[in-house]
Amino acid sequence: MKKNLILLASSLLFFSCSRDDNSPVANNLKLSFKNTFGETEIVLGDKTSTVATENTSEAGQVHHFSELKYVISNIRLVTSEGSEFPYNINDLDEGAFVVNHADASSLEFLLNNIPANEYKQIKFGLGVRNDLNILDELRFPNFYRQAGENDTEMMWEWGTGYRFVKIEGFYEADNKQMSIHTGSTLEDDDEGNLVQGVDAYRDIILDFPINAVVDNNEPTIVIKADFDHLLSGNSHTITLSTGNGGEDNATPNIHTAVQMMKFVDNLGGDGKNDNKGMFSIFKIEN
Repeated sequence: MKKNLILLASSLLFFSCSRDDNSPVANNLKLSFKNTFGETEIVLGDKTSTVATENTSEAGQVHHFSELKYVISNIRLVTSEGSEFPYNINDLDEGAFVVNHADASSLEFLLNNIPANEYKQIKFGLGVRNDLNILDELRFPNFYRQAGENDTEMMWEWGTGYRFVKIEGFYEADNKQMSIHTGSTLEDDDEGNLVQGVDAYRDIILDFPINAVVDNNEPTIVIKADFDHLLSGNSHTITLSTGNGGEDNATPNIHTAVQMMKFVDNLGGDGKNDNKGMFSIFKIEN
């Protein structure tokens, strides 16, 4: 009996060592973004396009996009046990990127050296955290360059930070211009110092339908961004209007911070009752 116990223990030790030797300590994980109106993937188009995807808001306004971009940053993965793995959250060069719907390669972002584990949830920022939202070319040259490229232009003209969402398009039968840009702002205080103005950053929290398993495989998390929420969100039903009044909201040089924040709450959630906004998990590919 003693010999059998020794053999059993030896076999278990050998099996355990063999499994550990064959299992990676870390692997990659891919994020893939799918931009839609409802269940329909978005096709961009100019003012007179006959192929651009049209959407009708709850208020009955038909609209389509000619440009669609947004910033993802501050990525954190939550294990099945509840511990959190932050992915380069303080490094915009390594942990942030611009999703540009016109560039298919930008719809996927590879996370490197993710610890082998099962993950049940992802958290990420729509936009850039306030403490990092400074146009610092020396500190983060790659992200600065990516955001400032001519076909991206994800920087405010007055140089106080990054744009978080940039949407261009047209609405209603006469194709009036729709130009919606969101992002946090800085303001001068009474002593002439720059302080936080409007906070447009939103933290997104999404539960997985099944665990994403980082092991020998490299899982893919497909995240749907449903831009039907732009005008028909959980927080606001928005009617677009063009003009010079405080309620007019269709162009960035006219709409106020109050109007902009309605779009922010629809796309990224209000940060209180809604921490998903337009985002959901489309599928997990293990």
